[in-house]
Amino acid sequence: MSESSTLFPEESSSAPGPTSTPSATIPAPRLKRANRAQLLLRPVDLDATIAADHQARSLWQLVAGLDLSKFLEPIRAREGLPGQSAIDPAIHVTLWSYATSQGIGSARELDRLCKEHDAYRWILGGVTVNYHTLSDFRVDHQAALDELVSQVLAVMLKEGLVTLTRVAQDGTRIRASAGADSFRRERTLQEHLAEAKTQVEHVRELADDPTVTARELAAQKRAAREREERITRALNVELPKLRESKKTEEEKTEARISTTDPEARVMKMPDAGYRPAYNVQFATTTEEKVIVGVGVTNIGSDKNELGPMLAQIEKRTGTRPKEVLVDGGFVKLEEIESAARQGSTVYAPLSKKKGQEPDYTPKHGDSEEIAAWRARMGSDAGKTIYKERGETAELPNAHVKARFGLTQLPVRGSTKVLTMGLWMALTFNMLRWLSLTNSA
Repeated sequence: MSESSTLFPEESSSAPGPTSTPSATIPAPRLKRANRAQLLLRPVDLDATIAADHQARSLWQLVAGLDLSKFLEPIRAREGLPGQSAIDPAIHVTLWSYATSQGIGSARELDRLCKEHDAYRWILGGVTVNYHTLSDFRVDHQAALDELVSQVLAVMLKEGLVTLTRVAQDGTRIRASAGADSFRRERTLQEHLAEAKTQVEHVRELADDPTVTARELAAQKRAAREREERITRALNVELPKLRESKKTEEEKTEARISTTDPEARVMKMPDAGYRPAYNVQFATTTEEKVIVGVGVTNIGSDKNELGPMLAQIEKRTGTRPKEVLVDGGFVKLEEIESAARQGSTVYAPLSKKKGQEPDYTPKHGDSEEIAAWRARMGSDAGKTIYKERGETAELPNAHVKARFGLTQLPVRGSTKVLTMGLWMALTFNMLRWLSLTNSA
């Protein structure tokens, strides 16, 4: 190849280019630049922001068909009277149901989503909320929420979507909103109570401080008052209860109660660790996988939970389940006998020694109901029925933790914990309602 030849002749250095004239002036590039100071007036069609088959629409339609009158009773703003209008409870119920279905358990996070997410803005329909309002609604309406759970069950029973032939009950331990280092003995509780009372007095004196705003003063008063109330309850109510459950004097003396959540108790968790928790109980139908009962206890054992749950199911639905499946932690002969006499046949495993089969033969002193239970659990039919317990009872527990995100409680006290359980059950059942209706 000759020295004068090139691979790309047109790019030869001798070729004229656009910049070959040094004196040429190049205009500045024309750009679209951000102007965040301008006001934008945009028409928004809220109804077009989410799809026609969006889950938020479906939940809204279900809630709209329910009787929410119990949520309206406490509202003081009335037609013809002064006062700011209250938010429609249908909005709150749908918001929390949809948020729960998406694993949102924080009122602050829900508040953020109500400003930024189309589905939540659609539910609000132009109504504004804040996290205080959202948080208060979630815990302030336990009776109305409990009635709503029963109402949903009544509709599903009427439509033939649920039967009460067979249910499974199980408890799941959920971490309390209290640290392990918040537990104190009696002497330390007395010291903390004295400090809390001093703090209450100190906050009262701040009323004359011009540098403290009314909002700051109200927040500090509330915090000081609630701390005093918690410690007083821990010392005067929960500590005596805990001591009654202890066997030895040494255990009674060493008993400790949390200053953060006095009703929480240290329990053995699924990972074999010990942490403050509550035992949340669910009863679920084996066929349709619908929750028909919700309970909360601060006792780690399930031994006394069968009877109260069966009574609750009867109160909610007007009938008792014909069969109930529970694990070995629920086994208490008096409970099994009582359930049988009231029309509910119990399927629960018998105790056994390691490496041996249970003894299904009747024992001396067995009642007719207990002898029948032993024989039932030894039969092939009984063993087949009992296999349904695991896949049924574990479903709501896993759903509540894995999908709804309830691995740690955002509230304190058994009353509010039960309210959280009711929200879980309501959301779970409405999703099952939609699923069963679509598949029918």
